[in-house]
Amino acid sequence: MENEEDLCRAFAPRIRLYGLRHLRDEQAAADLVQQVLLIMIESLRAGKVRDLDKLPSFVLGTCRMVVLESRRGSSRRERLLEKYLPRDWAVSPEPLAGLDRLAPCLRALAERERTVIMLTFYEEHSSDMVGRSLGLSNENVRVIRHRALGHLRKCITGAAK
Repeated sequence: MENEEDLCRAFAPRIRLYGLRHLRDEQAAADLVQQVLLIMIESLRAGKVRDLDKLPSFVLGTCRMVVLESRRGSSRRERLLEKYLPRDWAVSPEPLAGLDRLAPCLRALAERERTVIMLTFYEEHSSDMVGRSLGLSNENVRVIRHRALGHLRKCITGAAK
């Protein structure tokens, strides 16, 4: 059996090419290599992949799933920006643009609201995961998130509370 280092050296260039073809970004491809190799090593150690002849198929499938998750997250962020940002607030292509406007509004939220918002949109956790982390029901998480988004919307647009 090959050791993990040899497997990583063998698969890294293939994963990178897959990333370049499907993500069209050098940095995103490098991130894909790291994620897929980590998943591969963890799966080998856990015994999820026993036959090394099936490892190339496993790696390809993992590449597909990671790229799909990445696209879903990007699409979700775009929809959220369209939905919750005021139309007159121009969104810069830089990821931290507008942070100077958002940060004070986030700080103004109650701690529980801020935590729910951060776990939901920054960490991309589901309501169920957020609820388990905070000891809340799914419904309670959704209500807290809804109210927090309302507070953020009013704060960002400058509307009276």
